Amino acid sequence: MNNLTDTYPQLQGCMPHIKKSYELICKAFEGGGRVYVCGNGGSEADSKHIVGELMKGFEKKRPVNLPDATKKRLSTKTAQVLEQKLQGALPSHSLSGETALVTALINDISADIVFAQQIYGYGRAGDVLIAISTSGNAENVCLAAELAGAMGLHTIALTGHDGGKLASLCDASICVPASKTAQVQELHLPIYHALCREVESYFFDI
Repeated sequence: MNNLTDTYPQLQGCMPHIKKSYELICKAFEGGGRVYVCGNGGSEADSKHIVGELMKGFEKKRPVNLPDATKKRLSTKTAQVLEQKLQGALPSHSLSGETALVTALINDISADIVFAQQIYGYGRAGDVLIAISTSGNAENVCLAAELAGAMGLHTIALTGHDGGKLASLCDASICVPASKTAQVQELHLPIYHALCREVESYFFDI
């Protein structure tokens, strides 16, 4: 994790919250929980990027040994193919991915509720929500973060220099030292890559 500040020394002040975020994510997965990620626009793309790094191999091999009970329900050939190709997964979900649900909520109720509705439906105490907003003031992200905290989920904010409203709602608030949207997003990427790398190493360092 310290290599992050070798390349991006401006992130030194963020390190305590980055390390806390790492601990919260590992704790969630160890307890059989899940990570949910949400954001709008470029942050929505980042939410999908994070899920992509967690749900399959990022920088390490993640061999899979199917349980015997599962293999007995498969043909021998299928079991062999799956064990060769499946990768260990860290269960994660981008809350913008359910487009039918999201657009129904926007049309029938309100855009502000699209992420909170899914936290209400999916979230369980001990899970983690990574809430991304470059300004820290995206209302749909803030509503989801506040509900998540009330339901016992751990919450991580990934935002800009002053954190906006979101920073005060989360257990860990990574507020990068930038205010322009593009510059905030440019600093978010190495942070979540570092988090995904370290979490992967924790669970798959074999």
